[in-house]
Amino acid sequence: MSLDPYNLLAGLIFGMIGLGAFSYGKKLDLWQPRAIGAALMAYPYFVSNGWLLWGIGTGLLVLLWFYHHE
Repeated sequence: MSLDPYNLLAGLIFGMIGLGAFSYGKKLDLWQPRAIGAALMAYPYFVSNGWLLWGIGTGLLVLLWFYHHE
């Protein structure tokens, strides 16, 4: 994990959104938001490139948008 401020910010933002998605999926017993939330919380530890970090996070958020329960 890089200590670049933008990478730390991305990890914090996507980790908090991931925690919310995980708890939302757990509350409604839905596996898709729970899995996407876990991925949002975990992937910043494995990706160090800034553009890739923001790109994967944005892609996971778009995926979460399509798999949320209305």
